[in-house]
Amino acid sequence: MSTRIAFLKGHGTENDFVIVPDPENAIDLPPAAVAALCDRRAGIGGDGLLHVVRSAAHPEAEDMAAEAEWFMDYRNGDGSVAEMCGNGVRVFARYLQRAGHVTEGDLTVATRGGVKTVHIAKDGDVTVGMGRAVLPEGDVTVSVGERSWPARNVNMGNPHAVAFVDDLSHAGDLLSPPPFSPAAAYPDGVNVEFVVDRGPGHVALRVHERGSGETRSCGTGACAVAVAAARRDGTDPTATGTPATYTVDVPGGTLVITERPDGEIEMTGPAVIVAEGEIDADWLEAATSA
Repeated sequence: MSTRIAFLKGHGTENDFVIVPDPENAIDLPPAAVAALCDRRAGIGGDGLLHVVRSAAHPEAEDMAAEAEWFMDYRNGDGSVAEMCGNGVRVFARYLQRAGHVTEGDLTVATRGGVKTVHIAKDGDVTVGMGRAVLPEGDVTVSVGERSWPARNVNMGNPHAVAFVDDLSHAGDLLSPPPFSPAAAYPDGVNVEFVVDRGPGHVALRVHERGSGETRSCGTGACAVAVAAARRDGTDPTATGTPATYTVDVPGGTLVITERPDGEIEMTGPAVIVAEGEIDADWLEAATSA
């Protein structure tokens, strides 16, 4: 390994990421290293890390290499592995464009949640095909303090519990994972969205992301919220045959989510690269072994 490692910093609606380009999968990034890089005081800081690897070079993505050249090896801020991150895919695509690997238009990105289709528009927004939602059966409840709410169980390649509340302040500080039941609904933990209505086809959310705490935005969470809202509102496009579009306000901006009658979901929003530099490998080794 060289003595210095390239990195970039980017965000999508203020869901921010450390980006580590590593086409040949040559950089070892154990959980402690990822957590150190994502530390906001002692590291670079981020809700998660985007490890940019060619699909053919990563054992988890080799079978997707024919469909997508690049694999988003996504890690949560605590170093744990995650299946998918919607805002992360947009920022990942923006990095590929900045690095000259792709241009405006369509591309594909491999993730642990499958191959995602992406469109980079001339106006700068990025649209990601997020696939179909899975709606597991069974009642789920989430709680904050003495309050509890029924929640819609939505899987977007990662698990979500969507609770509609009267006021976003009812979500509390979201520093710790909100309790949920039954425990068997989410054996590996869950992302929890608290949602209020802003108007027809317009909602706002706060989210606790599994492994990261409260974040300024969550792309898969916004999709899960739109799916849950469509079922609640009687506008399920798989039943009506008409696309359902929701504007979803997150603390860091706004996303537009459309679910088509075939169940496919598209998410559109901004993606920004704000800085690039080098990580000191000696620091990273020391931080990892501390």
